[in-house]
Amino acid sequence: MNQRLLAALPLALLVCAGSASAGEQAAPAPDTLPFTKTVVADFDAPWAMTFLPDGRMLVTEKQGRMQLVSADGKQQQTVATIAVDSAGQGGLMDVVLAPDYRTSGRVYFSYSAAGQGGKGVVLARGRLRPDGANGMRLGEIETLYRATPLVEGDGHYSGRIAFSPDGYLFFTNGERQKFTPAQDKSGSLGKVLRLTQDGKPAPGNPLSKHGFLPEVWTYGHRNLLGIAFDAEGRLWEQEMGPKGGDEVNLILPGRNYGWPNASNGSHYDGRDIPDHRPGDGYEAPKVWWNPVISPGGLMIYSGNLFPQWKGDAFIGGLSSQSLVRVDLDGDRAAKGDQWPMGARIREVEQGPDGAIWVLEDGGRGSGGRLLRLTPRG
Repeated sequence: MNQRLLAALPLALLVCAGSASAGEQAAPAPDTLPFTKTVVADFDAPWAMTFLPDGRMLVTEKQGRMQLVSADGKQQQTVATIAVDSAGQGGLMDVVLAPDYRTSGRVYFSYSAAGQGGKGVVLARGRLRPDGANGMRLGEIETLYRATPLVEGDGHYSGRIAFSPDGYLFFTNGERQKFTPAQDKSGSLGKVLRLTQDGKPAPGNPLSKHGFLPEVWTYGHRNLLGIAFDAEGRLWEQEMGPKGGDEVNLILPGRNYGWPNASNGSHYDGRDIPDHRPGDGYEAPKVWWNPVISPGGLMIYSGNLFPQWKGDAFIGGLSSQSLVRVDLDGDRAAKGDQWPMGARIREVEQGPDGAIWVLEDGGRGSGGRLLRLTPRG
């Protein structure tokens, strides 16, 4: 593990590394946090955000609105309203710029939709174009991929998007609270998919020769609410476990991550699930939490405002109402800090200047704020 100079906090919440369980320990008081929180804007159930090259932001709201937000948060404009099924955990989800956004104007996004036989997550894209003085509109919207099969229920859609350094699109499909689809070769549920930018199966995917859909990269996942590439091109993923067993995984092609046959948590009714163990045929998580943090969003820090954390992963905590740092060192990971935020944190992103930005998971005026975190002092 990298030895970094961390702020010495008398009441710091220290969490143990590797496979040890996180204990119940004192959390730092807000005035001893290593960062200052600035409220920038307020939204209605925000889910994800991304920065435009000019410093403005796109923010998705669960009910289907995509908002263009000025860097200071004072101006908001709805650039698109997407028809979504927003029941339960559904709605408008992730938003990511295309690698060639500066020339193409393309924006990729995900949402949940109902169809014949049930509901599922959808991958789509559009073009963001100028519309009046300082305004923008998202048009030319096209559907690229639909999860299969459609099933009943309103949970575990996932829908996170990330582009690899070589330009392929990685897309997460949750197992929709149905357990067994994560191991089912015939569908996309409970999988990480690797696609072209047009939503087609990418060449070289490893599992089609074993009977899986040609777009499948890995399988055996539950609810994959964050994916991000590090500076060396490794793909990291965070995953919400059952009762215990939230995970950070290093995503390796063709691997089976175990769900629902292996987890370091238990069923909500108390029934046991076999833990990950050497030789069980499943890829074990690099880090896990018990009790849970309920992870939301994942960012790998590369900025200069917090040099002591360069290369580390940051995760929002939903039920834990926290911001979580994971120390990454090559292909290894260990628990770092867990800071109380006083609200459910849905999304974490890095700003152009190296500030850390987080979205609270709540309604306008009741915990749906956009916060900018900068070094204290």
